Amino acid sequence: MSEQPHPSGGMLDGRTILVTGVLRPASIATAIAVACRAQGARLVMTGHPRTLRLSEAVARRYGGVHAIVPLDVTDPDSLACLAPRLQEAGVDQVDGVVHAIAHADAAVLGTLTRNRSDAGATVTDPGARGRALAEAFTASAASLQALVDAVRHLLSAHASVLALTFDTGHVHPGYGWMGPLKAALEASVRALAVELGPAGVRVNALSAGPLVTPASSAIPGMDTLAANWEDAAPLGWDRNDAEPVARTAVALLSDWLPATTGQVIHADGGAALRLTVGYPRDD
Repeated sequence: MSEQPHPSGGMLDGRTILVTGVLRPASIATAIAVACRAQGARLVMTGHPRTLRLSEAVARRYGGVHAIVPLDVTDPDSLACLAPRLQEAGVDQVDGVVHAIAHADAAVLGTLTRNRSDAGATVTDPGARGRALAEAFTASAASLQALVDAVRHLLSAHASVLALTFDTGHVHPGYGWMGPLKAALEASVRALAVELGPAGVRVNALSAGPLVTPASSAIPGMDTLAANWEDAAPLGWDRNDAEPVARTAVALLSDWLPATTGQVIHADGGAALRLTVGYPRDD
């Protein structure tokens, strides 16, 4: 893929940023990739091998992508191939990594203790939910450490690793096991921040408000959650506008926050501050 000239003088000028999870134009990862590119980053994307053509289509649509490589974070062989593929594409150093990967089967959404499906039918294979939960943990939480390990020797001395999360301080109806999984992801952020700090690598999480994305459409009750969020946010919130989240990501990926690591930074309009104080509910 040919690389187009990028603007100079941006917050990420001269930095190579690896963005995972690029799937469709409405993905948060895509918004972050576009913002990084606008701020001068040399942009590298990954896409799941099964949907790589969709990721490539996004890259063509927005242009300016140095390379796009396949990556399945649940496959050890795919992870082992990531660094060699990047080096084959001329990427010998990575200054920023965006972990925008999460996957949860419908079986682990809704509620934690569920004896019946949404349709009211008895769940006949409890083991199936356990397997779905294990797969969700691998893809949504453990994959952060796996991704960091895969590119560890390519990370620059002042690299920034950023993981996308969602408010883990409260229980959100319909989110099911994704709440605990995001909490596990945030715990991984803190542990990695301690482990990688001596090498100068920062690791943070970005907690966005609810946005209209392909992933969020699978969460039961997301429309109600987003509507309530918009009502509660002191700064206001637009579920259709990922730019505030993307701009926050750019700041965290830049060198402007050199002493910030192991933190969960919120870009959510402030709604999480009001969840327990008159937060609107759909009764």
